[in-house]
Amino acid sequence: MEAERPRRLLILDDEPAVAQTVAFSAQRHGFAVRTSESSGAFFEDVTSFRPSHIIIDLLMPGMDGVEVLRNLATKGCSANIIMMSGMGSKVLESAQRVGLERGLRIIGILPKPFKPKELRTLLDAHGRARPEPPEAADSGALLEDIESALQDGQFVLHYQPKVHLATGRAIGVEALVRWQHPTFGLLPPDRFLPLIEQSGNMDVLTVCVIEAGLAWLAETDDGSARQLAINISAGSLTDVGFTDLLHERCARFDVDPARIILELTETTAPQRTAELLDILTRVRLKGFQLSIDDFGTGYSSLVQLAQLPFSEIKIDRSFVCGMLSSEEARKIVATTVTLGKELQLTTVAEGVESEAQAQALAMLQCDQAQGYFFARPMDGEAARAWLRGRN
Repeated sequence: MEAERPRRLLILDDEPAVAQTVAFSAQRHGFAVRTSESSGAFFEDVTSFRPSHIIIDLLMPGMDGVEVLRNLATKGCSANIIMMSGMGSKVLESAQRVGLERGLRIIGILPKPFKPKELRTLLDAHGRARPEPPEAADSGALLEDIESALQDGQFVLHYQPKVHLATGRAIGVEALVRWQHPTFGLLPPDRFLPLIEQSGNMDVLTVCVIEAGLAWLAETDDGSARQLAINISAGSLTDVGFTDLLHERCARFDVDPARIILELTETTAPQRTAELLDILTRVRLKGFQLSIDDFGTGYSSLVQLAQLPFSEIKIDRSFVCGMLSSEEARKIVATTVTLGKELQLTTVAEGVESEAQAQALAMLQCDQAQGYFFARPMDGEAARAWLRGRN
């Protein structure tokens, strides 16, 4: 287990009075504190002082806060970072996303003027950087391994439960593909899906995922998993035979198509509306459910909702994660839930990580949720055990 780092706070602020006020509050909370009034001195202090926490005033002369974040990311900074400014919340939240996208540990926003209690709460929080891959794997080597991996069954499914918010009961699971690589271990999809696309094997992988998921669902015959959600690639949606393949596989495994939810990311083939409408309408006519995933992250959401026969809408995790700290994020979640109800769509929140988020979503009458608060993705046997225990 990693030893706890000394509690050291470094403050970057060109207003000495503000910096000293923050420093005094942090010292009373058990922190050693150092202040910097310029970016040059600040980066020297990052190296010499080795802070566990950093507070950055975004409105600095010379180098603004976003430039500071960019430089911290380049240096591989692992400190917990708090951003402070008198700017409006939208600007602060945009800056927060900049830091998160660059892999920094952004733990919150401290508005000016600040309250000591708000500062103490943030100083006690722990940020999370983006996870690193299990082991560095050369993309070229992985690309060469794809054909044999497909033949040897190295692509496996993990399952993340979906929960009905009003009752707490499990509804079903989402199937998530992983690569059990013999050298590099279990690889997440962002490490290999672009390579699968590049190799031209996405349709092959999609069929493998469908067959593995249906086999798992057919073997889970105790009624604990009523639904199985499967992510579908853009390539499958241009194949007119895809619907018949789906239906034939369901018949082979004796699975009712109504139990299968096909998830499309919002940005999947947005320019191919005519083909999508043809294929997706047939999918719905065969009894399958259809979900629009990552809703709110693309540019044609309302057009797609109006033109394509969706039955479910999944609210992107970025809005769910920010809904308790960002009024804008909360309004987006609330509006999406209302829109889903008006269009008679099931609403599902992704990335729920706390009881407070789950309760807030239930108050907004969101239908379902999934995320680490309920369960992480797990292998087939563990998922069955979790579902039986939950229900």
